Amino acid sequence: MPTDPHPILGSALNTLAVETAGLVALQAALANGLGPAFVAAVRLLAQAKGRVIVTGMGKSGHVGRKIAATLASTGTPAFFVHPGEASHGDLGMVTPEDAILALSWSGETAELRDLVAFSRRFGVGLVAITSAADSALGKAADVVLDLPKAEEACPNGLAPTTSTLMQLAIGDALAVALLEERGFTAADFRTFHPGGKLGALLAQVRDVMHKDAAMPLQPVGTPMASVILEMSAKGFGCCGVVDAEGRLAGIVTDGDLRRHMTSDLLAMAVEDVMTRAPKTARPEQLASEALDLVNRTKITTLFAVEDGRPVGILHVHDLLRAGVA
Repeated sequence: MPTDPHPILGSALNTLAVETAGLVALQAALANGLGPAFVAAVRLLAQAKGRVIVTGMGKSGHVGRKIAATLASTGTPAFFVHPGEASHGDLGMVTPEDAILALSWSGETAELRDLVAFSRRFGVGLVAITSAADSALGKAADVVLDLPKAEEACPNGLAPTTSTLMQLAIGDALAVALLEERGFTAADFRTFHPGGKLGALLAQVRDVMHKDAAMPLQPVGTPMASVILEMSAKGFGCCGVVDAEGRLAGIVTDGDLRRHMTSDLLAMAVEDVMTRAPKTARPEQLASEALDLVNRTKITTLFAVEDGRPVGILHVHDLLRAGVA
């Protein structure tokens, strides 16, 4: 027979259950009535020629800061303005080309009034995230995202818990919808995330490959003696073979040398030893994809090609040094 959970664990499980119910209610609302307002909000924010100004007080403000950061990192220029500071000069940050995203669960947050009045006076688009469409904020907004009422996980029903999670979730939904609306790509994402593991995973082959004179290359018809010298000089354990048009015709690796180890190896022509149609990468390909190819095919080097011509070479150690693995 299962035993009852420890009271502390029971509290945690209850919190997650209540908050999950809030997210389920939000999902149902989007599918049954809130959807058109959500679409309108995305279009209003996407059409802003300036920035999205996110604002909110208290816990809504903390959530707003995260939403602003998510928007900014996914292609929608945004920053957070504290409503109290807005009333003391920071309204100067807001221009008519911006749009405001205001968070207030009650819709009656007094500190938001100056920002709301400013938006109405100067025609700044205003999207409200609230649970009270008939509140002061809701009535003033161009678009109201009227979130469903939900039970707070706090046993006293006071501390914002479920409500802030729902605000955060709708903010993420807005950010992702805007990302897709703008056609924001992985390459764009890397522009705003150049550091850390994420930046490494989004690096392209061109960012880590060796180019120009660093590439070990010899033309078709070259004796293997010269090819082996090129392999030794460049240190990649291989040599690319190019045809008369400069296209990659094959590759000679250490394995090819072992397979053709005879007394006349040095006099052989490179095309008699090389592996034809070698695995290659594209310069614009993600380095993580190149690493997957290297691992799957159990090779250590890849040439990067454009129009069939080698433009770089990549060693598995380059990927490891770049932090892709």
